Amino acid sequence: MLKSLSIPIIQAPMAGGASTPTLASAVSRAGGLGFLAGGYKTAEEMRGEILTMYQQTKSPFGVNLFVPSNDVVDLEKVNDYREKVQTEANPFGIRLGEPLADDDEWEEKIAVIMELRVPVVSFTFGCPSVEVINNLKQNGSYIIVTVTTPEEALIAKGSGADALSVQGIEAGGHRGSFLHNRLHSQEEDYPLLVLLRLIAESVDIPLIAAGGIMHGKDITTALTAGACAAQLGTAFLRCPESGAHPVHKAALINPRFTSTAITHAFTGRRARGLLNRFMMEYDNMAPYAYPHVHHITKSLRKAAAQTHNPELMSLWAGQGYQSAQEIPAEELIHLLMKQVRGNEPNE
Repeated sequence: MLKSLSIPIIQAPMAGGASTPTLASAVSRAGGLGFLAGGYKTAEEMRGEILTMYQQTKSPFGVNLFVPSNDVVDLEKVNDYREKVQTEANPFGIRLGEPLADDDEWEEKIAVIMELRVPVVSFTFGCPSVEVINNLKQNGSYIIVTVTTPEEALIAKGSGADALSVQGIEAGGHRGSFLHNRLHSQEEDYPLLVLLRLIAESVDIPLIAAGGIMHGKDITTALTAGACAAQLGTAFLRCPESGAHPVHKAALINPRFTSTAITHAFTGRRARGLLNRFMMEYDNMAPYAYPHVHHITKSLRKAAAQTHNPELMSLWAGQGYQSAQEIPAEELIHLLMKQVRGNEPNE
């Protein structure tokens, strides 16, 4: 399926609002593969977006789902963290959310995917069961699993994945890790090109390169390293079709922010974003508890966005974010492909 794309560019599914039907359909119409993000939405909200996609494009598109976590969580540490962060919420006159454990309507979303026969389905935070993958494949869906280590790649292939989204440490947003995902071990944090090479040596299914890809030359490098397509997220954040909050878009070009870092302070799961005050002050205090911490800080992040305070927002972005351009998605894809073909400068 991936080899049939006229353009080897996949728009990364970005949960939290950035991935919209307008953005995904524009990418698919341009010859790439657009993605909706099912995470954090209700099953019915996701259904509405899928139906909109079918109205806006006849080209293939994908939907990404979060695989539920089975992590054991220390609720005492979670509640202690909630009380510490409450000091940030007090000026807004709000109470932080309860540390809920939920499955993001997993079964309901799988049912919607089956019913609407979504062409491509990708998974993050885990690898679904063989039964789930087989059912989706028999229903006509092409299955992609996000992996961050060679060990995860072997599990995903063994479970029946058609392709792997190989996520290097450079990638913005949440790490897709599902083995030892609470550890800080640097052994897990593979740069994209190293990870591509290691996984290519152990599996023989198509690989998608993800992580810090912003230019045509990055795409060329990834394809040369064995990937069949490149997945870009941050590159699309400033596009008018992107649903990223205006404060988030502005932060990408704000000289106040000079680097990215990986944090678990906002959600309890490691994710890369623009380094801001909240990350610097709370990362060392935060427990590894997803989605509990996500639900705790959700109201704070919303209040911060409403008051245009980027210091308390999760400004997810990958390395190289400075190159994100404010141009329509289709124009961006054409520019990237000109760069791949050597017809345009990369800067």
